[in-house]
Formats: sequence, structure tokens, C-alpha cells
Amino acid sequence: MEPCRPLALLAGSLALTSILVALSTDYWFVAIGPHDSSHSGLWPNGDKHPVAGYIRVTQIFNILAALCGLVSVGLLVLSCIPSLSAPGRGPLVSSITAFTAALSIMVAMAVYTGERWSQPQQSQIQTTFSWSFYLGWVSVPLWMSAGGLGLFVHCSATQPGYDTL
Repeated sequence: MEPCRPLALLAGSLALTSILVALSTDYWFVAIGPHDSSHSGLWPNGDKHPVAGYIRVTQIFNILAALCGLVSVGLLVLSCIPSLSAPGRGPLVSSITAFTAALSIMVAMAVYTGERWSQPQQSQIQTTFSWSFYLGWVSVPLWMSAGGLGLFVHCSATQPGYDTL
């Protein structure tokens, strides 16, 4: 049982790191033309064009996932310190918030992927997803792993009985 708590903390920390790096970088989408290349992210820096709705949805769900992930990792850290943790509920709440983060990031990534995939291609420009985009997708199984391991920690913990009263 005890190896699952550090593994859940490791998976949650990696997921939180990957989503924060994905959110803060501008390499979600790359366009390579005959003479130049360009890349874009979730935070357009030009005021010339309004931000598309699918970008806003992706931003909101990514931020929601990062906040849920921060709560999840924080609760896992607190559950490792017996004097600070709530009796028996830290890993359960941590796993619920990890699953919520996984669902939020999955919605964000599905919306972004679907919208970018359906955009028309130009013959002279090759467009591909880039490493920030893939970091976002990598965080989904990491959040699922952190949630599953946290749930296992909660279920395998000894429940206090009458003898502890």
C-alpha cells in the first residue's frame, strides 16, 4: 500500500508539470511554409484578430484542470504528513480531483484537436501539432494514474474501529 502513495504523488506532479508547461508555451500548432515557419499556442499575442471560441474553451478547461491538479497534488502531499492530513479523506478527495483534472484536460484537448483537425489545409503550408499539444495529452493518463493510485491508497487504508476510540 505504501508504494502507491509516492507513485500517486509522482504521477500527479508530472501531470501538473506537463499541463503547466503546455499552458505556458506557444508550440501547440506549427505551420511550415516554403520560406518560413510559424507556431501558435493558447495565448495569442496580437490584437488584430479576435480569439476563436475553441481557444477560449481550451484555455478555460486547461486552467480548470491545472487548478484541480494543484489541489490533488497538495492533498497528496498533506496525506504524506500524518499530523497535517485529514483522517482518511485526503487520498479520496485527491483522487476525485485528479479524475476531475483528467476529465477537464480531456475535454480541452478534444475540443482543440477537433477544431484544428477540421480546419482546411493549404497546399503550400504543412501544419502539424507540436510538443506543447502533446504534453497536454500526456497529462491525461498521468492524471488518471494519480487518481487510480490515490483511490487504491484510500481503499487499502485501515479504517479505524472501536478499539481506536
